[in-house]
This record gives sequence, C-alpha cells and structure tokens, in this order.
Amino acid sequence: MDMEEKPKYGEPKKFDPDFKGPIQNRGCTDIVCCIFFIVAIVGYVAVGILAWTHGDPRKVIYPTDSMGLYCGQGKLEKQPLLFYFNMMKCASPMVLLEFQCPTPQVCVEKCPDRTMTLVTAVGKTQDWEYYKSYCRADPGTKSVPQILQEKLCPAYLISSKPFLQRCFPSLGKKGEVITVGDQETFNDGDKIRDAKDLVAGMKNATIVMEGRQVAMKIFEDYTKSWYWILICLLIAVVVSLIFIVLLRYLAGIMVWVMIVMVIAVFAYGIVHCSIKYVNLKDTPGANITLQQLGFQPDFSVYLHIRQTWLAFIIILAILEVIIIIVLIFLRNRIRIAVELMKEASRAVGYVMSSLFYPIFTFFLLTIVIAYWGVTAVFLSTSSEPVYKVFNETVCPHARETCIPENFTLSNMKRDCPRSECLFAFYGGETPYHKYLIFLQFYNVFLFFWCANFVTALGQMTLAGAFASYYWAPNKPNDMPAFPLCASLGRSLRYHTGSLAFGSLILAIVQIIRVLLEYIDHKLKGAENKFAKFLLCCLKCCFWCLEKFIKFMNRNAYIMVAIYGKNFCRSARDAFFLLMRNVIRVVVLDKVTDFILFLGKLLIVGLVGIFAFFFFSGHTDAFKGAAPSLHYYWVPILTVLVGSYLIAHGFFSVYAMCVDTLFLCFCEDLERNDGSATRPYYMTTELRDILMKGTDAAQTPTSRDVAMQLTALDKTMEN
Repeated sequence: MDMEEKPKYGEPKKFDPDFKGPIQNRGCTDIVCCIFFIVAIVGYVAVGILAWTHGDPRKVIYPTDSMGLYCGQGKLEKQPLLFYFNMMKCASPMVLLEFQCPTPQVCVEKCPDRTMTLVTAVGKTQDWEYYKSYCRADPGTKSVPQILQEKLCPAYLISSKPFLQRCFPSLGKKGEVITVGDQETFNDGDKIRDAKDLVAGMKNATIVMEGRQVAMKIFEDYTKSWYWILICLLIAVVVSLIFIVLLRYLAGIMVWVMIVMVIAVFAYGIVHCSIKYVNLKDTPGANITLQQLGFQPDFSVYLHIRQTWLAFIIILAILEVIIIIVLIFLRNRIRIAVELMKEASRAVGYVMSSLFYPIFTFFLLTIVIAYWGVTAVFLSTSSEPVYKVFNETVCPHARETCIPENFTLSNMKRDCPRSECLFAFYGGETPYHKYLIFLQFYNVFLFFWCANFVTALGQMTLAGAFASYYWAPNKPNDMPAFPLCASLGRSLRYHTGSLAFGSLILAIVQIIRVLLEYIDHKLKGAENKFAKFLLCCLKCCFWCLEKFIKFMNRNAYIMVAIYGKNFCRSARDAFFLLMRNVIRVVVLDKVTDFILFLGKLLIVGLVGIFAFFFFSGHTDAFKGAAPSLHYYWVPILTVLVGSYLIAHGFFSVYAMCVDTLFLCFCEDLERNDGSATRPYYMTTELRDILMKGTDAAQTPTSRDVAMQLTALDKTMEN
C-alpha cells in the first residue's frame, strides 16, 4: 500500500487510517542483492568442491618421510613414527625456513632404544637385523661405504624417545653435563661427538613442530572431553530455558534474583581467588612474575603463580564495583525496565515457539561454521609435495626443486654425486596453487556473510512475530495462528535480498577488521610508531563502525518486518524514529539490554564454575569421572564460550521482543493520538510503563475501544 510522506527530523508522522500493523500484501525487496547472494553461495559451494577434491587433511596430522609418504597411513600403517638419519643436520638455519631437516627421514615402528654405529652393527647378525629396520631400503650385501654413499641406512643410531610422532634423542643431565643414553659422548660413525652437539638440531626441529604439538594436544583433549563438554553445554541450555520460562511468569522477581546472583557469583570468584593467592604464599617458585615465566603452552603452570591469582582478584573486583555502581545509579530505571520485561513476557507468552527459535538459528550457524572450517582445512592442505636437492657439500643445485623418480639420472645428480632429492614442504606452481590465497579469502568472506545472514534471518523472523502481537487490535484473537512460521515465510519469500544486503555491509566491515588484525600482527616488530598509531586508530574506528552497523541493521530488520520496505529505506526510517525518541532509547531500551546481559553473565558464571571444578580435578567428587587432559583449560574455555552463545541465543528472544515492542511503541505514538477514532495499539500495561506521568496515559488503547464496542454490541442485542 502507499505509505505517507516521511516527516522531517523531529516531526511526527501523519495519520494513516489504512495502517493495520505488519502488511501482508508485500513485494520482493532488494532483488539485485538477492541474486548476487545466490551467485555468491553457488561460488562458495564450487570453492568447497574444489578444496575437497585437492585437499588432504593428513598433511597436517601425520609426519611425512623423505618420499612424501604419511607415517602411520596406508602401507606404513604399522610405522607411525618419523626417524631422522642425522639429527645434527636439523641444526641448519634452513630448517626454520623450509620446515624440513636436510637429512633422509623414514617411518619406523618404534624409536631406537639403543646406541650403535653402522660399522659395529654389520658384524653382528642380531644387531644388524635390528639396525636394518631403520634403513630406507634393504642394503643387501652392500659394503658399509656403499650404504653410506647411497644413504640407505643411518651412520649411527641413538637411543631415542617418541615426541610429536618423531624420534628425538633421549637427552639427560649428569650435573651440568648433557648426556644421551646415560653417555656423555656418542659415535656418529665418523668420530666421537659430545651429546650436547645434538641440542641445536633438536631445538630447531622442536621449534618447527611446537605449534603442531600444541594443536594435536588440544585436539586430543577434545577427543577425550567432547562428551563432557556437550553435557556442560546441555546444562547451559537447561539453565537458560529455566530462566526464560521463569521470566515468562515471574519477570519482576527473576530480574532482581539475576542481579543479586550475578553480584554473588563475582563475590565468590573474588573469595576463591583470594584463598588461592594466600595458600601459595609459602610455595616454592610461586612468587615469580608472569614476565619471568614467559609463555607456556600448558596454562595450568600459570595457576601455580601467585601473580596470576592476584590478576584474577583485581579483574573480578573491578567488574564487581562497576556493576554495583551502575545498578545504584540505574535503580529507578531498572524498575521501569522490569515492567517492560513483564510486557515482553506477555508477548513471548503468546508466541511461545519463539523461545525455541534460537535452536534453529544455532543449527544453521553450526552448518555455516562447519562448512567454513572444513573448507579452510582442505584448502590449506591442497598443496602438492615439493622435493628439493639437499647436499652436505657445496652444490650449484642446492635447494633447487627436483623430481625423485628420475633424480638419479638427472644432471643435478651428475653435478653433485652426493646430493639427495628429499621431500621439503607442501606447495605448488599450478594456477590453482597460485590463487589459493584468494580462495582462502573468499572462504572467510563468505563465512562472515552467511553467518550474518543467518543471524539477520533470526532477527527479522522474531521481529515480525512480535510486531504481529503489538499491532493486533484485540490481543491475542487478531494474531495469526502461527505468527513465527508466518514471519519466517515472509522473511524468506520477500526479504532475502534485504537480509543479504544488511549482512553484506556488515561482512565487508568485519573482513576489513580481519585484514587490520593481520597487518598489526605483521608489524609487531616494526619500529614505526606512526604506523602503529594509525593502525590502532583504524582498528578502533572500524570496531565502532561494526557496532553501529549491527545496531542499525537490527532496527532496520524490524522496520522491514513491519512495513515490507527495502533495506535502505527501512534503515533510514528506523534511524530517524530512534533519533526522535533518543531519550527513551537510552533510558529504557538500553537498561533492559543491560539487565539481559547480567542474565547471560549469570548463566556463564554458574556453568563455568561447574566446568572448572569438574575438569580441573580440584574437587574430590569429580576426580574419578573427569578425563585426564593435557590442558584442562581447553574444555573450560569451550564451555564458557559455548554457554555464553547459548545464553545469548535464548536471551536474544527477549532482547528482540523488547526492541520490537519499543520501536512499534514509537511508531504508534507518531501515528495515533489515543482518541476513539485513532486509538493506540499498545496494551494498557505498556502505555502505563512508557507514558507514565503524561496526559496520554489516560487515553484509550485499541483494546479498550474493542472491549467497549463488544460491550455495546451485547447491550444492543439485549
């Protein structure tokens, strides 16, 4: 239908006698963006298929031998460990550049548990059979010089232990002297060396694999604790549902209970941290500073330091004081916000299915995140093995790319007889590999776009359902039979383009923020102070811009749900409407958001405390049930983040309901004057909350008029 001309800033709207709330006769909005979004999704699927065709996640999970074969996979299934012929070659600086030691490597069943040389092993049948298990191929009857020249077997074996699926020498100490296999020296087949000569090689190899070690341990912890993580998240779902249901029937009491419990949870955290801080007073090594300790992949180490608990005490105390001060200053506004929550509870009561809609949103977001994660892994592992020439002496072809199948007949082998063609890293020179970084960028960008689209769909669906409650003259009789399903259908059928448009704007800002973070990471060691300052300002500006766009998108989706206009016009209408009611926005709407935020913190705090005592094993009641983990903070952080997302999902229903009712209320005030011919659509309770102390508080609402007309009809019948 034709809507009236929009008023200028600060002017009320003209009355529209045909307006009856969310219109049903709609047209498709932002069609161009809808088509663009569909094309982008098709491209995203194509990128995924391309990645799954070329990718192989085994490249980041299993070690690779000199021929590019995976240890522990296929025909090497019974040989899961990687053995280095000469660990001292790993001391080369090239290891840190090419992530590969310039020495032959083979997959073995177990690491050597004794120290011997090739020369001594050849003369003993039993030792020789054991030694051959660490050779690249069966040396047959070849002599020792031939074996070493062809690099079929290592010149020596050293007692080793598996670490990160690799065999590293078993180094120890006798006083201040480094030992290997309880010996201070070893024979490398050429001369006697000190055990300390192995340290540099082990250090470089460890640096290269340290990141993978942490990642694999974290993955291992997830495999052991996923069941308990799901239970904790299920507890968060149950607690959130209980809070939401209680809010429906006991809104006033539950708000004050939430406020008191949040203060109590923070107070308990302060007390617990204080006890830990005091108990560590006489513990040896507990008084060192966090700066002296440095970064440790095992976060549990930090919990044995007093300064860690002192930091926790300070952070929790600051948060506690801030919350108490805010509550003191907002005490009168909170009473009004509580009444607004009661009205929102009535609206939710008529649209009970809205309480479970976040589960649908969470399901869609899970699909988006899983698709992005799997595609990212396959893209990062879709490179091909690259082989390079390694030589112990000067060689003109050193570090050049080679082909192992014909290397023995190549000019490289002829010019450098002692050189080897060994696996170096994963890469590629094809057009696909050259543009791999752009595919990764596209994957990240579409992830943001799709995730924002799913969130926007949830917001518009809920807004449409609650708007149908507000604009019903006789609540709930004039509401649709299934308001949530009807709103979801309208959003997808008519406003997919508007959802895609708003999501695209937000995704562009988010990807810019990601690029700024990447640049900031690259400039960590830079000395240019101006560049750092400029980057910091840009990060701050784009963070503020993202928050503003999220706020505007949310209100724009509400206006789209009500009027069915395109995104830009709806965003403009919402902005000016909020500006004309800016005092109410700050005083009521944002205070309600603060109360809901406290509710989220309460659920996260309760579930987080339970997860901490369960996974850390600090309580005897859970010691038998808790899994043995490398880093118990991994499942705890997962539970905290997951609990917040779950609580945010459920409380977002109330937040969306409050925002929708508030925006509809502002529209109602501008369209109607409360007269018998132009009654307010708001309920009497909402009118009393938001118009307390004004003459309009005594004016009739649409429900009052409907009740009066019903009574008049009955009188005339009598």
